[in-house]
Amino acid sequence: MIAENTPREAVAVANPWDTARRQLDTVAERLGLDAGTHARLRQPRRMIEVAVPTRMDDGSTQVFTGYRVQHSLDRGPGKGGLRYHPDVTMDEVKALAMWMTWKCAVVNIPYGGAKGGITCNPKLMSTSELERMTRRFVAEIAPVIGPETDIPAPDVNTTPQIMGWFMDAYSNLVGKRTPSIVTGKPLDVGGSEGRTEATGRGVMIAVQEVSRRINLELDGARLVVQGFGNVGQYAADLLRDENDTITVAVSDSSGGIYNPKGLDIRQLRRLKEEGGRVTDYPDGDRVSNEELLEIPCEVLIPSALESQITSANANRIQTKLIAEGANGPTTPEADQILHDRGIIGIPDVLANAGGVTTSYFEWLQGMRHEYWTRHEVIGRLEDTMRRATAEVWDVYSMEKVDMRLAAYIVAVRRVANAIRAAGCA
Repeated sequence: MIAENTPREAVAVANPWDTARRQLDTVAERLGLDAGTHARLRQPRRMIEVAVPTRMDDGSTQVFTGYRVQHSLDRGPGKGGLRYHPDVTMDEVKALAMWMTWKCAVVNIPYGGAKGGITCNPKLMSTSELERMTRRFVAEIAPVIGPETDIPAPDVNTTPQIMGWFMDAYSNLVGKRTPSIVTGKPLDVGGSEGRTEATGRGVMIAVQEVSRRINLELDGARLVVQGFGNVGQYAADLLRDENDTITVAVSDSSGGIYNPKGLDIRQLRRLKEEGGRVTDYPDGDRVSNEELLEIPCEVLIPSALESQITSANANRIQTKLIAEGANGPTTPEADQILHDRGIIGIPDVLANAGGVTTSYFEWLQGMRHEYWTRHEVIGRLEDTMRRATAEVWDVYSMEKVDMRLAAYIVAVRRVANAIRAAGCA
């Protein structure tokens, strides 16, 4: 969400596809990437736009627009979420697909990057309308997806139930049960233990690892979370349980709430589960999403949408550590400002990679017809996230660059190596 009082010029420069390509250009120059590989990675491998006609409950038909983009398949099948949101565009999906390529490479799981979405407002749709729309979308993109080609997952406004419909629709089309076509499913149809909180847990692990390296004491540290959805809720909850952090401000699309003495995260989670909004919480002051980003804290977790921290507000951010729970919440201009101010930023491709990592575990379980316990899943996730954070930190320390560029150096180098190894650069 972009606050109403955000300067219009700040909004105008926040095209996520421009941001994604500029980030790639920066690391390509740093690595001395050959022109052919750079050009190849600057464009998605495949872009699909489809009409999704859907029968509504009143008997009318509404035609939505759906997208699926596969940025790179050089390291394995495409992997990336499916979001339902009124503002979904092809440029947004292209950027998200590119970011998924780097995210999978940073944590070194054998996937390429993909992403999908439907331009709709799911909050105004019934459950039956959402199911019919989902099933029709599956039918339209079925020729370009598959358990060894491109595997969707939940994202903004999509749920395990929607993933269950997706799996069932695809299975019906191919004539056999295919649980590995999608991840983030309910446990009863092949989902994985630990998947629901995986992205938030990954954020927590990244915060722990970087905090230790910069001597930031988490016990009693103030936490601000923009976007109190699945990622933000679990990150705040787990950091409180494991490190005694104090969450002083959170927000959702209705706005934010701030209490310098701390908020009751479990009460807020119950409020959301019952269909309420953050702004219904009684014990705190109302703030806008823009104001929330500027509240003094030790750890800031932007977990809403893209382009929230820009050159217009980066100088007013008052934190020591930023962990990007959302994809692309910081523009390149803001990155430079924050770096110059000494604020450490854990980039999205690392901080929120816990979700895709656990999706990989779910996919493996489905392909192998195995079941892993919650303890096994969490243990493997922790090992993966701690190793990846250490690798990025080593590059950050040696190359004297910001954390995002360090993560991109790790990721782009791995993808470029895969391209060269296949002999198709």
